[in-house]
Parts: sequence; C-alpha cells; structure tokens
Amino acid sequence: MPRLGFACMYRHPDRSLSSKALEAIERPFNPRTTTLRWLSTASPEAARAKLLELVEHNLDAQLRLLAYVAQLPPALRMLRLSSDLLPLYSHVEIAPFYHDPAIQAHLQQRFAAIGEYARAADIRLSFHPGQYCVLGSDRPEVVENSLAEFEYHADMIRMMGYGQRFQDFKCNVHIAGRLGAEGMRAVWPRLSEVARNVITLENDEKTYGVDDCLSLADLAPVVLDIHHCWIHENDYIAHDDPRLARIIDSWRGVRPVMHYSQPPERLQELGFKAENKLEIPALLEQVNKRDLYLHSGCMWNDWTNRYALGFMDRFDIMFEAKDKNLATQAFYQRYVA
Repeated sequence: MPRLGFACMYRHPDRSLSSKALEAIERPFNPRTTTLRWLSTASPEAARAKLLELVEHNLDAQLRLLAYVAQLPPALRMLRLSSDLLPLYSHVEIAPFYHDPAIQAHLQQRFAAIGEYARAADIRLSFHPGQYCVLGSDRPEVVENSLAEFEYHADMIRMMGYGQRFQDFKCNVHIAGRLGAEGMRAVWPRLSEVARNVITLENDEKTYGVDDCLSLADLAPVVLDIHHCWIHENDYIAHDDPRLARIIDSWRGVRPVMHYSQPPERLQELGFKAENKLEIPALLEQVNKRDLYLHSGCMWNDWTNRYALGFMDRFDIMFEAKDKNLATQAFYQRYVA
C-alpha cells in the first residue's frame, strides 16, 4: 500500500483563527526546545526542571501526534518524528542529565510506549537529523559531533524498539561535508549497529546528487528527493530513468521512500501557473536558483503533483511542505482518494 507522510509538526485546518488560538490548539501536538545559553545561565536545579518539563511535554506531544495520524486513512499513516524530542541530548554539557540512570529508565519506558503505539497503528516512522549532522566533514571535531548527533537519533530509535533489523525505521541524512562519499565510507565502521540499520542517504540540491548517493548504495538505501534532483540536474528525473531501479534495489526488499516538495507559491505572482510545468531556465530568468530551494506551503503546482504521482507505484512519499499535514491531506484528497 502506498503511503504519504508529513514531517514533525501538526497544523490545524482552520487557518482563519487568530495566531494565538492556533498556537493554543497546536501546542499540545508539537515539540518545544530550549537553548544551551539559557540552561548554562540557569541554576542546576532550574536547568534540570526545565529539561524535565520539555522532555515530558515533547513525549506527550509525540503520542498525541501519533494518535492523530492513527485516525487518518491507512495511506496517510507515515510520520517524520521531530529531532527535538530530547533537547541538546548530544551536547557534552547536557549529557550528564540524560545519562542519569533514573532519567534513562524513564526515557526507556516513554519511548517504548511511542514505539508500541506506532506499530499497533501501523504508522511508518522516520527521523531526519538536521544540517549540523555532517558525517563527511574533513574536520575531525565536526565528525565527532555529527556521530554524537546521529547516535542520539539511534538511541531514540532503539528505545522505541526499532533498529534491530534493516530499515524497520528510516533515519535520513545528506552526504554532507568536503569529503563526501569518501568521508561517509570512512565513518561507516564507527556507526552503531542500530545506526547502520536505519541510516538512509538523500540527494541534495547543491553538491551531492543522486549519482553520489548511488555510489554508497552498497552501504545504505538511497532516498530520492525529486525536488532536489530537479534543481541539481536542471531537469526532472524520468519515471523510467535506469537509476530508479538501482535506488529501489538499495532498499533490499523494503518499500522505498522518496521526498517531495515544491518551490514557493510566490512564483505564481511572477506568472508561473499551477497547471504548467516549471522549467528551470524560465524560472532563472526571474528568480535566483537559491529561491527554488525554499519549500512551498501547500503543493500548489498541479503539473508537478501529477509528475510525483508517477512514482507512487514504487515509492512511499514524504511531503516536505510548510503546511505539514494539511499539504499532504490536500494532495491525498485531490489525487489519491
């Protein structure tokens, strides 16, 4: 069964409400965080209390979000979890809080409940560590910090009861850093078994494209991002491109996931119509290429939506849009249901 998913945050459908009303409705579903600066200036007692409050809120929020996803049609039961569930977990100054045996036992219990709920509701889960997870860096200190950040995600995955077999959970990164694929190969033996079971590699729009990811397909599955590919290659990857078979093979029998986004809606103000194909040369006559990196609120371009549909027979699709669940559900209602 093909699935469509959204990332991390809940958006309430009635956008006519005031921002204060929307925040009150959405807050129970969405994670909160803090800064190292705040924790460093607070007393140890206040810092610990703040972290406890945030962790409890975030894990409660994650269960609420899963309950929301569980009542959606089966084709919409796919969710990217937030990386902010345990604020500053991988930072050396905050690590003692999370390594406290009592905190560890509590986290094990809470995350186990999240994993059990997701499995019972048949929700496909993933993480996407942020831009500071640069495993291919040529700077040793960046590699160490990136390993710690990825293993933070692996710890959450393990506590949820995943990561014991290949791709029972997806944790996606880009081939980032000056060393690129070579750097990724060098760091591979240092990843835990759970990390190696869940890691996937996504093509980006600037430096490391589909072919770079495929050079590592013997290690990890490739996540095709069709928006990034369009920008990187200045064209849409064809539905019969021979690289698709290699991408699918990299998943070793698990249904592949691809990512899908569109450039911002403001292109319509420049004369680019929703029913027309967006072509890079025409766009670059009016906007900078970096403007195309940005994500739209909803999936406004009908031509691109129908293009994305051509992959649904082989891929689950994670939508990356500012309107989150609303964008995914609108696509589902118009093109799939």
